[in-house]
Amino acid sequence: MAEIVYPPGCRPISDDLNTDELIRRLKTLAHTLQAMGQDDGAYKQYIPLSLHLAEEQFLSHPSRDVQLLIACCIADVLRVYAPEAPYKDPDQVKTIFLFLITQLSGLKDPKDAAFKRYFYLLENLAYVKSFNMCFELQDCQEIFCALFHLMFKIVNDEHSGRVKSFMLDVLCPLITESDMVSNDLLDIILMNIVEPHKTQQKNAYYLAKELIVKTSETLEPYIQAFFNHVLILGKEDKNLQICGKVYDLIYELNHICPQILLAVLPQLECKLKSPLENERLAAVALLAKMFSEKDSELARRHSSLWRAFLGRFNDISIAIRTKCVQYSMHFLLNHPDLRKDITDTLKMRQHDSEENVRYQVVMAIVTTARNDFQVVSDSEDLLEFVKERTLDKKFKIRKEAMSGLALIYRKHLSDPDVPNATKKAVTWIKDKILHGYYMAGMEDRLLVERLLNTCLVPYQLPAAERMKKLYHLLGTVDEHATKAFMELQKNQLCVRKLVLEWLELHRRPNQTGELHKEMALKVQALSRCLPEPVKAHEFLTKFSNHLKRDASLLEQFEIVARPSVSCKECSEATAAVLKKLGPPVMTNLYYNTVKMLLERISSVMIDHEAIRLLVGYVEDCLRGGNTIEEVGLHPATAGDRGLKLLVMLSVVFPSHFHYADVLEQLMGLLRLEDENVAPLFPDLMDSLAPICKELAQSGTPKQAKGAIHCIFKNMPELHETLFPSILESVKNSLTPESPHYRTAIVTLGHIAFNVPERYKVQIKNIVSRKIVKELLVKEAREGDFEINDSEPWCSEEELPEETRCKVEGLKAMARWLLGLKQDTASAQKTFRMLNAFILHKGDLLQSGRLSKAEMSWLRLAAGCAMLKVCEQKGVGDQYTAEQFYNLSLLMVDEVKQVREIFATKLHKGLSKGLPNKCLPLDFMGYYALAGRETENRLRTTVRNYMIADINRRRDYVKTLTMGAGQADKAMSQLPHILPDYMLVFAVPVLAHDPNLSKWDDVQELTRAKHCLWFILEPLVTKSDYFSYGFYKSLIERMKNHKDAKLWALCDLASGLLLTRTTNYDLKDFPSETRIPTMYFAPQSDFVNTRVFLPPELQYQPNKKTSITLSMLNNDRQKKLKPKKPEGCGPLGTDVQPSEASDTKIQLPGLEEDIDEPPAKRLRERIKVDVDK
Repeated sequence: MAEIVYPPGCRPISDDLNTDELIRRLKTLAHTLQAMGQDDGAYKQYIPLSLHLAEEQFLSHPSRDVQLLIACCIADVLRVYAPEAPYKDPDQVKTIFLFLITQLSGLKDPKDAAFKRYFYLLENLAYVKSFNMCFELQDCQEIFCALFHLMFKIVNDEHSGRVKSFMLDVLCPLITESDMVSNDLLDIILMNIVEPHKTQQKNAYYLAKELIVKTSETLEPYIQAFFNHVLILGKEDKNLQICGKVYDLIYELNHICPQILLAVLPQLECKLKSPLENERLAAVALLAKMFSEKDSELARRHSSLWRAFLGRFNDISIAIRTKCVQYSMHFLLNHPDLRKDITDTLKMRQHDSEENVRYQVVMAIVTTARNDFQVVSDSEDLLEFVKERTLDKKFKIRKEAMSGLALIYRKHLSDPDVPNATKKAVTWIKDKILHGYYMAGMEDRLLVERLLNTCLVPYQLPAAERMKKLYHLLGTVDEHATKAFMELQKNQLCVRKLVLEWLELHRRPNQTGELHKEMALKVQALSRCLPEPVKAHEFLTKFSNHLKRDASLLEQFEIVARPSVSCKECSEATAAVLKKLGPPVMTNLYYNTVKMLLERISSVMIDHEAIRLLVGYVEDCLRGGNTIEEVGLHPATAGDRGLKLLVMLSVVFPSHFHYADVLEQLMGLLRLEDENVAPLFPDLMDSLAPICKELAQSGTPKQAKGAIHCIFKNMPELHETLFPSILESVKNSLTPESPHYRTAIVTLGHIAFNVPERYKVQIKNIVSRKIVKELLVKEAREGDFEINDSEPWCSEEELPEETRCKVEGLKAMARWLLGLKQDTASAQKTFRMLNAFILHKGDLLQSGRLSKAEMSWLRLAAGCAMLKVCEQKGVGDQYTAEQFYNLSLLMVDEVKQVREIFATKLHKGLSKGLPNKCLPLDFMGYYALAGRETENRLRTTVRNYMIADINRRRDYVKTLTMGAGQADKAMSQLPHILPDYMLVFAVPVLAHDPNLSKWDDVQELTRAKHCLWFILEPLVTKSDYFSYGFYKSLIERMKNHKDAKLWALCDLASGLLLTRTTNYDLKDFPSETRIPTMYFAPQSDFVNTRVFLPPELQYQPNKKTSITLSMLNNDRQKKLKPKKPEGCGPLGTDVQPSEASDTKIQLPGLEEDIDEPPAKRLRERIKVDVDK
């Protein structure tokens, strides 16, 4: 070996020196080498020294300082001798560079005392690109991987920009000047730009990001090759971690250096169409993120890929459709040019069969509107989608749609700077939210109540502002929304009264067993006012015990429920109650149950101050003041709407009106010359009585009604003086020549209803002479009326005055009978007259002088009067079967408006207080005729009425059966309440429908089949109450009564049950099957086992079951063993003509003298028809 020559001033180094001495000599040598330049060939004598420094004993010296100094010396040697390093042996070169990499790890701590030397080492290696000499080595990629791995590992926040810059200077050449980049090296680089490294090692991320940007041209073919291998060929190298994060990598690379992906992104189209769901989902998630980002131009650059992506909105996978919809908001907000495409796809998805997809559609649009309403208001379709979802079958979706719309309404309508276009876009929202109160579910009602107080009329607002919002709301919503608001307030009032009664029980000193039973009934009643009554019952019982233990809690709760409480007191008391119920989290069901009850009873909208302000606003509107414009009302309706609102509130919040200042304001309203103003408020009798009397005698019909109501309610001590005087005046005005004729009729009707017994004979004489003889049965006068005779309908205001008087006369007759309650003779006579109106299409005397519109109004008024009377037990029980069938004709009247109004009145009568204050169950049978309705909107409306009535009765039955000790009472009432008995009344109604003239006419029977399914569908499908055995027994027993059309209808019903249902369980039903003898003439020893249907309508059983028609009939024959009747016709199933004639079918309008049995109400007339 050649002799080792040391530079001047440097002493020899060897491993046998002690460490300190070795360090001193190495420092001198390192300083000397550092000063040397790169003069070619000048330092050949130091080559042996260079080789000596790289010997194993120095590279593996135990001293860290020795190793660092050796590394610095070697780095200087590489600098001085560059580009021809003195190290030629490949193994030695590899060892040296791995040693240098190890030394560079000292850079990780800039606070280290030796950091400057480590930095010098890095700078030196970067300056001369020392690592480039590794390109000649076979294992160069191993060295590079170690170096890159180290750099990404040690880089941190404490490193200066210069340190990071030199790191890049070391790394970049190893990529840009290399002949190839290995997958392992690529893996190390790319792993640092995806999660979790991106978040956990941010400095490494930024280093890798800069590295990729600087070397993008070199890396591009390698990255593309990698993606081709993974995406197209589907070959993943398990040794490469990045293979599991391909889509994350594409996303990050698109941010760092998009041009790298120009050839890669089109390849994703094949992944979007992959047969594997997880591949499609991953590709969709990536592209949704990339396409939707702000300033992204990918959709424009890759239009084919964008179209393929849009196709995934209709993917078979629920998860993929959901993912697409979730990103819709970002598209709508960030990309105006893509909104049309996204809107079109959302249009399909809002009707998706999967509820979560529909839910995400709603969330996307609502969130967009919250962030930038202009986006939504520019596209009418988007809010329409949310509007439609307020009627979704899933409450979760309805809730988000309604809540989203309410927040939009609150946010944008309360801002005075919102442009008019935006205000117009949200005007229908308030109507839609209030319409939600028509939904059958209790959750929907509670939601609307909550949204009313938080968004439509925010309770946090000052009273003046709050009342303006309320006035604007009720002054601009449609009729249905107004009715919903009234119903909402009434329901809350009922719950408040129930709570007050419940709290009163807690105040009683003696807690007896009877009291506990009464309290349990109150808790049960309250639980029905909340969703999930069973759970609510449990938590309300717990709350009841809590109230007994905690006097302060009881006191605060009483404040909330107190009728005269102010909004502020109520809000504070509510908060105090909730504080005592535990943490306000979703899992605290006890807290949430009591909170829902509090929401139902809290009066945070209306108090004395609010009423005082509201009356002031209404008065100003009636005078045509500035309030009309401030509140945003229509000048023509502002005053009337305000008065109606005050009437509504006076019913629900009477306590807040019992103040001198409010009552004085109301008296001031009565002095205004406005036909809508009438006495509607209590107290101030001395001033009020003469006004009421005058309005009852000479006001408008509307004012007269309010006046009589006010006298009756508020002036009981003045009844003896006021009513006789008013009656006398009315009697004198009951002539066609009187200008107050119609007012007198209305006044008479309301006096007869409110005080029937006091003036019984006098009123009866007036009704008989003045109403019946001189008005209703008097021939119409000739006259020129401005009404088109060809039009079947007109508004009430367009009717001739005489006809309007007749309509009011029919209403007065109904009110008179309702007041009498038990005058059966008068009721029978009245029913005959009303029936005649219906039979003769409204022209009672068939004079031919009435226009079609007048006849429509008169027969409708007669029908509505009959319905009204039938609600009252006693007089309401006097109709005959024939009159019952004739009344049903209004359900299929030729005039749409007649059908619509009659169906509404029918629903109203059926939905009143069960079981004794509503129309009897018989009238549910009328709904079957709505199956003939040709107008879709009206058909849907009537169907909703029917479903609501069915659900109300089922809820009542549930209440009965839940009640302790009420089982016997419940069982006896079931036949009069259970909606399943609708079929018993629907069948005879259809049998007596003139449209079903022949029992064997295929077309007519087909229509009848649709009618039967119209009522059966909500009863038998998706119902836990359905019992096939009950219906089977019911139909069999109906069929044992003699009427050919009844038999055919029964067979149609049997066929529908067999073909349209899947559950044929003969489980017990809570009630026996009973047949009302009023509509079914019983036949002794008559058993009917035949099928009375034409061959075309004979039904095939459902394929899912093994039940057949023959099985049913055989089963019945085995049970009953009847005498086999002879059939006729090709199948032997037709009925003999002689039998058909024996049925004596009574068609409406058929003149025949018959002895009718005395009619009785359903509660008394249903008899058990037992087969003997």
